[in-house]
Amino acid sequence: MRLYPKVDNREVNAMQIRDAIRKPPVSVACDATVAHAAELMDTASVGCLVVTDGGQPVGVVTDRDIVVRGVARNIAGDARIDALMSTDIITADAGADLRSVMTVFRSHPIRRLPVMDGGTLVGMITLDDMMVDLSADLCDLTRAVTGQVIFGHREPAPLMTR
Repeated sequence: MRLYPKVDNREVNAMQIRDAIRKPPVSVACDATVAHAAELMDTASVGCLVVTDGGQPVGVVTDRDIVVRGVARNIAGDARIDALMSTDIITADAGADLRSVMTVFRSHPIRRLPVMDGGTLVGMITLDDMMVDLSADLCDLTRAVTGQVIFGHREPAPLMTR
């Protein structure tokens, strides 16, 4: 018989949202121009900015917002970014369980979620981040099974009793 260390399920399920953030937060002031916001997205390699007023989040703007709400409607590059932002923002608490994000993504048509620690923006958790983490977890879980499927394993001989 093999003895494995006891696993506390609370520890296994307690990954916090802050642990899955891959990039520092990227924000833009509400009075910034559309062109500046687009340049910032390009420079930071992000598809979403948190729009702030006095350092506090007041909205989010995505690359799609700039194209669909801006470019497609002939909005000038020097227009204010807050004209294109979504204002009904949902945020996540940095210390919350990472699985709570899945519930938010299931129930709202969003792919990105600003992460707050108290009143401070600390990052953005994305649906892509979640898929990468979950895929890595599944890969780790299936590694032993994959070895058995590919290489097989001999069954131990039965114990001989007299």
